[in-house]
Amino acid sequence: MAIDYQKIKNWPFPEVEQSYTWKDSALYALGVGFGHDPMDERMLRYAYEENMLAVPTMPVVLATPGFWVKDPDSGVDWVKVLHGEQSLVLHRPIPVSGRVTSRNRVSAIVDKGAGKGAILVNERTLVDADSGETLATIESLTFARGDGGFSETEGNGPRGGDPSPTPKPAAPDTEPDLVCDLPTLPQAALIYRLCADLNPLHADPKVARAAGFERPILHGLASYGVAGHAILKTCCDYDPSRLRSIGLRFSGPVFPGETLRTEIWRDGDRVQFRARVLERDRIVLSHGIAELN
Repeated sequence: MAIDYQKIKNWPFPEVEQSYTWKDSALYALGVGFGHDPMDERMLRYAYEENMLAVPTMPVVLATPGFWVKDPDSGVDWVKVLHGEQSLVLHRPIPVSGRVTSRNRVSAIVDKGAGKGAILVNERTLVDADSGETLATIESLTFARGDGGFSETEGNGPRGGDPSPTPKPAAPDTEPDLVCDLPTLPQAALIYRLCADLNPLHADPKVARAAGFERPILHGLASYGVAGHAILKTCCDYDPSRLRSIGLRFSGPVFPGETLRTEIWRDGDRVQFRARVLERDRIVLSHGIAELN
């Protein structure tokens, strides 16, 4: 069963509502490494209820539509999908607790060709359910490795599908202006999975080995949160209102307990970055770009 272009572009996402408390905000903060130094009071404000702040990357786990491509009606070969890129635009600081709703849509489907896969771009708008104010716009790019060539069937969408999203820029070929090393806890995946993603790949050694990994890996969105932490620390002085947007490409797996070094190039309010695992000297996050207020 191939992707049906019109069906996916008009996928009937229900509106998702979620209520969350300061404990949920603290759990997310701990899952992406805040509090690894319990004496750092700037970091502590994200994990302790007194004068608390919400981590600005937390919208990625709020009111999510779930793993919708696993629905047989989608026609997507879900076993072969990979999370390719993640972007977030913040319209205002995220409340520590509250009630939010999300509206989801597939904004683009790109056909890379038979045997080359397809790209699905999902857009989620996060709204404060009480005030009606838009909090964030979240964009996820999924690489559906088994679904290329769908547009070669007559009448199944435009040839090639939709235009490809504008590519994120690669990091400059110069020494970074700033470097931020942040550890991940050995139990980081076990903490983070309680925020949104219960995929056993991140918890069960047997499942991880079956997938070709020596042990459970950290969620991609958890490493995204660690990079966001690095930008928040080095470029925003831990002030969440100063982070306007952050996006990146996932380039490799991270194992819980490894140290992420975020290398940062700053040009005014524009930041480029990438992250490598120090223990293996491997780039795991690339094409990072953030905008500051």
